Order: sequence, then C-alpha cells, then structure tokens
Amino acid sequence: MRTLGRAVLAGVVLAVGVLGSTGCTLTIGETAGEPADVEVVTATAPAPSPSSVPPSASTSASAPTSPSRPPSPSRTATPVPVRGPDQKLVVMTVSGGFAGVHQQVMLRGDGTVYTGHKGEPIVRRVGAVQFKELRILLGDPALEDVPDFTMNMAANDMFQYTLQFDGRTVMTDRSSKVPALERLIDALSRWLPKD
Repeated sequence: MRTLGRAVLAGVVLAVGVLGSTGCTLTIGETAGEPADVEVVTATAPAPSPSSVPPSASTSASAPTSPSRPPSPSRTATPVPVRGPDQKLVVMTVSGGFAGVHQQVMLRGDGTVYTGHKGEPIVRRVGAVQFKELRILLGDPALEDVPDFTMNMAANDMFQYTLQFDGRTVMTDRSSKVPALERLIDALSRWLPKD
C-alpha cells in the first residue's frame, strides 16, 4: 500500500509541475458526478497575484475572544460528534504569500482552539454556541464533494490552506470557490493570531 501511495504522490508532483507551467488549476479528488477514482483537471486562466498580506493580518496583536458568526452551512448539516476532549476536530495550516506566512489553528474536542503567535502557543476556549457552529460547519454534507487538491499552479504568492478533518486532507489556495470549504476556512481564520 505504501508503494501505491508513493506512486500517487509522484504522479501528483509531476502533474503539478507540468500544469504549473501551463497556467492550469489542478483539482484532484471526488467532484459532483465523478467517481472517487477519477482525477478531474480543469484549465483556468492564471489568477492575478493577491496581496501579500495574510488573511488574518491586522493591527491588533490578539485574536478575538468571540469571532463573528460564520455564514450558515446547508440546512441538512449536523454537528460532527465529539469522541473525547483530545480529539482534533480540524487542523488548518495557512502558508505562503509574499512574506512566507505559516500559521495554524486547531479545534479540539474539549472546545479549545490552539493557535500560535510568533512561536508561542495560544489556547482559547470556544463558547458553547460557537463550538456547535464550528462543528456544524464540519458536518456540512457539501464538504464530502470538496476536491482534495485545488491549486492554481500559475499564480504566485498565494496563500495555501491545508485542512485536516474527518480523516482527510484538503489543500486549496481558494482559487476555486467551494462554498462549504470557504465557510469553514473563514470561520477558522477568525481564530488565527493577528500580527
């Protein structure tokens, strides 16, 4: 099984290199109407380079204790279950950009959010309502249709978002708009430290 995983990884690296030089966006994984084992590659025009300011940048040095409410997920979403206080419900890493940003936020089963600021760990407690809202976003059935990998390989200095949840890893630069994933990224980004 490891050999198959290495072969798939080598194929993705090769595809990324080839597509990056042609200005394409590579999408790998399940998409609506496609079986799980089909790779979908879509060509797009290269996106302009976004600002080099990270999505969480502001003049404030502390993260909010009460981020504003994220937009609602689909009406059929239910909160993901919590199996224990040490459970990692979701981990999001934001990296890249002109300044070489590397930030991470983790939501745990005990209702805490772990982040880091200039090498120092920060732990915050999420209120009961916010904790449920984040778990509802994670339970949105539309996340099942989100491709595992969506990057515009021709764009420079874009932020890369890597999310680990529900036993899978999703990587995106947000060049393809996927509402369920956008809601989750926006909600988690509110907890990232402000520089």
